[in-house]
This record gives sequence, C-alpha cells and structure tokens, in this order.
Amino acid sequence: MEDSAATQPSEQPRSKNSDLVRFARPALIAGVVVAVVCVALLVIVLFLDTFNAAVYSVGGKDIQDATDEARDIRSLYSGARIGAIVLLVISLLAAMAGAVVLYLKRSTEPDEGNGAEDVDFDDLGH
Repeated sequence: MEDSAATQPSEQPRSKNSDLVRFARPALIAGVVVAVVCVALLVIVLFLDTFNAAVYSVGGKDIQDATDEARDIRSLYSGARIGAIVLLVISLLAAMAGAVVLYLKRSTEPDEGNGAEDVDFDDLGH
C-alpha cells in the first residue's frame, strides 16, 4: 500500500529551451512594436527640429550660430532623440534575439497551442 501511495505520475521535466521559446515570441512582438514607436518618435523629432530651424531662420538668423538661443534650439529635442535611439537599439536587439530563438527552435518544439496531431499531405487528400 505504501508503494502505490508513494508513486505518483511523474511530469515531463521542462527543458530550458521551452522557457526560451515561451519568452521569445513576446520579446519579438514587443521589440518590433517599440522599434516602430521609436522610429515614429525620431521622425516627429526630425520634423520639429526642421520646423524650429526654419522659424528661427525667418528673421535672418542662422541655426548654426554660436549664440545661446541657437544652441538652445539645436539641443531642444536632444534628450528625446538620444532616448529614442537607445530604446530603438535595445528593442531591435530583443526582437532579433527572439527571432533567432524562434528560428532555431522552430522544429524541435511541438506546437502545444492547438492540441492536434501532425497531418501530412496524404491525410489531407483522403
């Protein structure tokens, strides 16, 4: 009686590969979304910089002057630009890492989402 009580169905040990695959898809999706947002932010900052330079130069001044006002206008969006570039690089690295993990593990892990068995072409034809 004690032997049957001690034996319980054992679960398959989870490998580290399945943990990587579990985090790879969200990393890929989040990396791509954040990268798109960062690119949009950089485009907006570029247009704002161009607009500010154009408005500043209407009065006959040059944005490249060594004056404090020109320097302030040039550095107005530098924090957003640097932050967007850093975040863009990080998100692209995360997306690439997720894509590489998914690519390398594409045929080694069974698809647990649908619960169906694999069907080949001959099975579909009959």
